[in-house]
Amino acid sequence: MVDKQKVETAVKMLLEAVGEDPEREGLVGTPERISRMCEELFAGTDEAAKEALSVTFNCANSDIVLEKDIHFYSLCEHHLLPFFGKAHIAYIPNGKVAGLSKLARTVDAYARRAQIQENMNAQIADAIMENLNAKGVLVVIEAEHMCMSMRGVKKPGTQTMTYVCRGEFADNPALTDRAMRMIGGM
Repeated sequence: MVDKQKVETAVKMLLEAVGEDPEREGLVGTPERISRMCEELFAGTDEAAKEALSVTFNCANSDIVLEKDIHFYSLCEHHLLPFFGKAHIAYIPNGKVAGLSKLARTVDAYARRAQIQENMNAQIADAIMENLNAKGVLVVIEAEHMCMSMRGVKKPGTQTMTYVCRGEFADNPALTDRAMRMIGGM
């Protein structure tokens, strides 16, 4: 739960600290706007992937299910700057599949919090393994990090790619290769 009053106080202090006047016409409503924005950007802090993955359907299929190009936005926990990109999820059902929108909701549950990409990958994979009792899961995330693009090294367009394998994907490189080809060109 976001403490809107604390956020507003902190934003006013930050504006003053960088030499701005929080009472200036263009900034008067900024602390409140930022507190509302924080409610949205940090909504995943209280969200559990278990809820998103609770809607399942029986399925005899035991071959790869792939949902790719799931767009997300997150905040780097080191700089509180955005990182954004696409997640790709492949899993092998074990008698049940999730509703397709539930995979995207799972990504959002972990993206909408202060986060690092490497942890987000593992959290998504572990949630799918645990809640779907999947035989295996592969999660690939490719993202641009504003902490690299607009500050520091200043290399816009640079993509960071991470992946995590669990279960049969970890045990079978040929299966992982097949899923990576399905994702496209990797």
